[in-house]
Amino acid sequence: MDWAALPPLTALRAFAAYADTGSMTEAGARLNVSHAAVSQQIKGLEDHLGLSLLDRARGGGALTPEGRVLAETALEGFSAIARLAAELTGKDAERPVQISTTPTFASAWLMPRLARFRQKHPDISLMVDPSPELRDIKPGGLDMALRYGSGNWPGLEAELVVETPIAVVASPDLVGTSDYASPSDLTNFHWLQELGTNEASDFLEQNGAVLNKARGLTSMPGNLVVEAARSGQGVAVSARAFLEPDIQSGRLRLLFEDTRKKGYFLVYRPGVMRPSARAFYRWLVSEAASLK
Repeated sequence: MDWAALPPLTALRAFAAYADTGSMTEAGARLNVSHAAVSQQIKGLEDHLGLSLLDRARGGGALTPEGRVLAETALEGFSAIARLAAELTGKDAERPVQISTTPTFASAWLMPRLARFRQKHPDISLMVDPSPELRDIKPGGLDMALRYGSGNWPGLEAELVVETPIAVVASPDLVGTSDYASPSDLTNFHWLQELGTNEASDFLEQNGAVLNKARGLTSMPGNLVVEAARSGQGVAVSARAFLEPDIQSGRLRLLFEDTRKKGYFLVYRPGVMRPSARAFYRWLVSEAASLK
């Protein structure tokens, strides 16, 4: 990075404060300087860049197109620095630890264990978002996520928590006891998958088959997928670890497995975690290790 090419940061901060507040006076109050000092800093920034950032011909303090682009980037950068500084210094210690995970993992693995975390850390608040949506992990937002895959999320660290293949199961009442040579033999059945995923169609496509539109597909929260499969409503696709009790008892019949993906990973940003997130991270890793 060419640090010498950066504009003066004091002037850039004054411009960002003005763009944020829309007022020289308010920007000066936020920065503890006079409105004239803010105006002077913005003029100096314009001279440095050789660009007009304020559309003085129109009046009203409007930004030029160049000014709007610079303001958006500067505000985003300064906001990220402020959030990270709050994390590193512990000033956001009261903010809940935010964890994103799938409904299946939340109900079958995480929730039954959270009481043990509360016993060890009664002062730490948590916010668990049970959603299959892959949300960004960034300062001031999500601290970590539990995601199913092979461990490859560019720019993020990933540690395997629960190793499990994807399993295709169904009630014996639905599929009987006959052998099925390939997944294409199951396309005459209705299929079930977790809401927000494409697990059923992906599995079939990877095995040279496609969903039968005449038989349909139902997407629902992960815990409901298992219940629907038990009652014979369709062929289900889910992580085997959460189906094992039903497979062993005979309530569900294991039809096929896909072992290409390893399982559920704890995913987080590289670098230093804030203390409350680090406590949750250590507890979760310890819980996972106790099962191996």
